[in-house]
Amino acid sequence: MIDLPEKFKMRMRGQLGAAYDEFIKSYYRQPYKAIRVNTLKISVEDFKKISPFDSLVPVPWEENGFYVTDEKAGKHILHAAGLYYVQEPSAMAAAPLLEVKAGERVLDLCSAPGGKGTQLAQAMCGEGIIVLNEINFSRAKILSQNVERLGVTNAAVISENPDKVCDYFEGYFDKVLVDAPCSGEGMFLKEENAVKEWSEENVLACAKRQSLILDSAQKALKPNGLLVYSTCTFAPEEDEQQIENFLKKYPNFKLLSMKKLLPHECAGEGHFVALMQKTDGEEREVPLFKINRPTKDVKYEWKHFHMHTLFSKGDYDNLHFTGETLYNIPENCPDLPFKTLRVGLRLGDVTKSKYMQFLNFEPCHALAMALGKEWGMCFGVNEESAIEYLKGYQIKYDDEDHLMQYGWFPLVYKGYPLGWCKLTENAAKNHLPKGLRI
Repeated sequence: MIDLPEKFKMRMRGQLGAAYDEFIKSYYRQPYKAIRVNTLKISVEDFKKISPFDSLVPVPWEENGFYVTDEKAGKHILHAAGLYYVQEPSAMAAAPLLEVKAGERVLDLCSAPGGKGTQLAQAMCGEGIIVLNEINFSRAKILSQNVERLGVTNAAVISENPDKVCDYFEGYFDKVLVDAPCSGEGMFLKEENAVKEWSEENVLACAKRQSLILDSAQKALKPNGLLVYSTCTFAPEEDEQQIENFLKKYPNFKLLSMKKLLPHECAGEGHFVALMQKTDGEEREVPLFKINRPTKDVKYEWKHFHMHTLFSKGDYDNLHFTGETLYNIPENCPDLPFKTLRVGLRLGDVTKSKYMQFLNFEPCHALAMALGKEWGMCFGVNEESAIEYLKGYQIKYDDEDHLMQYGWFPLVYKGYPLGWCKLTENAAKNHLPKGLRI
């Protein structure tokens, strides 16, 4: 049993009445653990066939979510391959309320580390545009890494003040998610620091900040657009009162649903979710992303790599070349006058050879992670070699008869890429980015 703050217990006793004792009992158990299968890469049915977990028990409010008992769910090879995301189960309840569809414009305003944002991206199936914003740049980098690992190709990851983002995108988005920074009472069982940092003053400070973020978020929605507000806390000031105050302030919004998941009533650590709809306003557009088309030579190098290495897998028709890097930009992507960490899919770098003047194409890790299941030529490895690869080692192999072609190949485990390797006569040289090695 963790040592809960006395003032927190007093408040919850007042909130819950006769249910308080059951609430307190929930702190005597272990935290629930869950994963969300990444359907951008694999179906739930196929994941079950290769799952590294002893059991997969469905999460009621997320069709791709499953409870697991593994203490190190994020350490498996299939996690590195981006086939699933480790996510607290009750946190999966917010994103499905938006019912996002392929082709829509979606904003996740407080996105790091990316659980809800990538959950939304899955539902979009690579079509439309999802803008994932995180004001804290170091957390935005973690968000960007998760977007890359899960193979999301239609996202822009930015790091900006929410008010600036929503001023620019006023009347632009179909759906907006605000997973607001909060006092974290639903994290008490999982994170010791959440208990240490809790105070009544912090609850009120969070409520004030949340109100400002909602003021911003409402601007970014089109008429009839949907807004989901969520927290992982139980304080009325951050939850029900926040929604009540918002609806009084903005009568052009109506409440569609509101629910509080409490740890003694659900198999999760707790969450608050509210779904609202904007009833009027003005729809607006923003300038489109300024695409810099690649030169003929650069395009040739990409097409050569695309045909001979990818075997034409994937449609990359919106090429953008800047510096030495080639990207594929989502269709109708908006211009992004913000600090931008990622937009669309980074395909690779096109550079001049050291000793000659011809160009070389070197694929980026993001491209490997977006490819999905194996196709044509790839370099398959067993579990032992996959772990060696993830540690950064090159993989030795015998090719006495020169049956293997040399050059760039995705290194795959159970058919799914972990990254790129470059085959030579007897070794697969490791090109996994150093920051991702274990």
